[in-house]
Amino acid sequence: MNFLDVVTKFERIIYGVLIALLMVVLVFAVGELFWMLLTNLANGPVLLLENHELTNVLGAFLLVLIAVELLDTILEYFRENAIHVEIVVLLSIIAIARKVILLDPATTDGIELIGIGVIILGLSAAYFMIKKAGITIGSGLAPKE
Repeated sequence: MNFLDVVTKFERIIYGVLIALLMVVLVFAVGELFWMLLTNLANGPVLLLENHELTNVLGAFLLVLIAVELLDTILEYFRENAIHVEIVVLLSIIAIARKVILLDPATTDGIELIGIGVIILGLSAAYFMIKKAGITIGSGLAPKE
C-alpha cells in the first residue's frame, strides 16, 4: 500500500466522522427548532408568533436547512469523490438569505448592505453560470448530462 492509498483511506475516515458528527448536530438542531416553535407558540397570544419570535424560528429553520445541504455536500463527495459546485453555491445562497432574513436594517450600516448585495449578485451569477455549463469538480471536469 503506497502513501496515496493511506491518505485516501484517512480522508474517507475523516469524512465519515464528519458525516456522523453532522448528523448528531442535525438531530439536536431539529430538536431545538421544535422546542423553540412550541415554546414561542405557547407564550403570549396562543398560536401566534410575534415578529422577533418568527424571525428566530425562521433563522433556526434556515440553519437546519443549511446543515442538511452541508450533509448532502459531504455525502456526495464521500460517494463520488467529486465536489458538486452547484450544491456549494446553493448552500452559500441559503446562508446569505438567512443573513438577510435575520438582518436588522436599523442597526446595519450601508457598507454592510452593499457588501451583502454584491455577494448576492456574485452568487446568483455563479449559480447561473454553473447551471448553464453543468460544471462538477472532482476527478477532472465532467459536464452534467
